[in-house]
Amino acid sequence: MTLCFTVDGNDFLRAGEASAVVKRTLKQLGLESSLVRKIAIAMYEAEMNMVLHANGGNIKVTLSDTYLTIQMMDTGPGIKDIDLAMQEGYSTANQKIRELGFGAGMGLPNMKRYSDELKIKTVVGVGTEVLLGFKL
Repeated sequence: MTLCFTVDGNDFLRAGEASAVVKRTLKQLGLESSLVRKIAIAMYEAEMNMVLHANGGNIKVTLSDTYLTIQMMDTGPGIKDIDLAMQEGYSTANQKIRELGFGAGMGLPNMKRYSDELKIKTVVGVGTEVLLGFKL
C-alpha cells in the first residue's frame, strides 16, 4: 500500500492532516496501537517541519508486510548543520512560529526517537529528504 500527500507550507489549519490520515489508516488495518503512536508522532514532527521551515513538500508512505517507510521531500532552505539540528532544544524557528506554540527544537530528535530508521539528505538552498522507517 502506498499513500501520497502534498503538504502546503505555512498552512497551519491543515498542518498534521497527512499524519492523522496515516494514523487512522494504520489503526483500521489493525496495527498495534503503540506502533501506530510511534509512527504518528514521527510523521507529525516531519510534517510540521515541512510546514514551518520548508514551504511544504511531498510525502510518500509505503507499507509492506514487515516495514513502513515515510519519505518526506521538500524544496526548502535545507539544513545547514544536521548534527546541531539533531540536538534537543535547537531550533531555527522565527518568533512568529514560536508565538504559535511551535519551534521547541524537538522535531528531528523525536523523529529519531520514535523511528527504527532515520536518514536525512539535505542540500542548503535546494531542499531536504527525510526517510523514516518502522519495523512492523
